[in-house]
Amino acid sequence: MTRANARELAVHLIYSCIFTGDEPEKIIAARLDKEYYGQLSEENQVYAERPSRAQREYIDTVVSGVANRVDELDTYIRQYSIDWDVSRISKLTRAIMQLAIFEILFVEDVPTGVAISEAVRIAKMYDGDDTGAFVNGILGAFARGLSPEVTK
Repeated sequence: MTRANARELAVHLIYSCIFTGDEPEKIIAARLDKEYYGQLSEENQVYAERPSRAQREYIDTVVSGVANRVDELDTYIRQYSIDWDVSRISKLTRAIMQLAIFEILFVEDVPTGVAISEAVRIAKMYDGDDTGAFVNGILGAFARGLSPEVTK
């Protein structure tokens, strides 16, 4: 599994946390259960290969991290989505942006540009080109608003 696939899988898990309100550990355990995971591969190619140990650590870190900092991440989204109420942003798009902002702020081995471009890629894949442009605008403004020592 590539980091891009692990990131996409993490978005699915973050979305599940938002949608169900369940704890991230419960969702991760259920979705990554070997038998259930195999069934998901029939629905989405991202589930074709199970995550490696390193990818599993990344997934655990970002999904739990987003869940623990959701209010802070939504504050950033709200701040940079001028004239948009966060409640009007789809849960999936919000999950994508929450993950990207979390990566920019707290995952040292993910460069800012990679976090943004991957978020745009996933947004376009699931919600279309317009959503990709929307995500790019918000995350770009967020990144420009950071102090130089935070951006990588």
